Amino acid sequence: MLRVREDDAGAFEELVARYQTRLITVLEHLISRRDAAEDLAQDVFLRVYRSRKRYEPGAKFSTWLFTIANNVASNALRSRARRKEINMPPAQPNDSSAFPLEQMAQERSGLLPARQIDKAERAEVVRLAIESLNERQRMALLLSKFEGMSYAEIAEAMNLSTKAIKSLLSRARVNLRTALEPYIHEGLPPNGRDGHE
Repeated sequence: MLRVREDDAGAFEELVARYQTRLITVLEHLISRRDAAEDLAQDVFLRVYRSRKRYEPGAKFSTWLFTIANNVASNALRSRARRKEINMPPAQPNDSSAFPLEQMAQERSGLLPARQIDKAERAEVVRLAIESLNERQRMALLLSKFEGMSYAEIAEAMNLSTKAIKSLLSRARVNLRTALEPYIHEGLPPNGRDGHE
């Protein structure tokens, strides 16, 4: 990022290449639409580029990047709520971009193909459970689990205290457990977001 600050175009391209997939994955889990997540990721990188001269290497670059992503996603969700935008139906199981959790599990597990339907179903159930969380809980959970950020880094990215992040993550875990219980006990999928943040 220091090279980007000095107008090194190649360094900016390298940053985009390094963080784009991770950023789109987090944004997609926040807003539930791949196309919108890709658009928002472009917006995040545009803001990074525009702010390059003001960048100070006080924190990790990824913390700064996800701070911008959190603000962009929050603005998009507020805007969508004001417009009462209708969500697109979930992607079909054969659309590999819809199941980043599934892809990660598949890459690491090497399970037999006969188990892939069960894994795809579980990935969809987990996605729905994550969607049932409010925006702040979702963001904190995604930064913790997908990005491996510490409480302090998440707190900085979300402009909250470390204590608030610990509380958010604790409530998110309880809410996920509650959302997943019908599936675990009765095979019923969790409900998606009902609009209550």
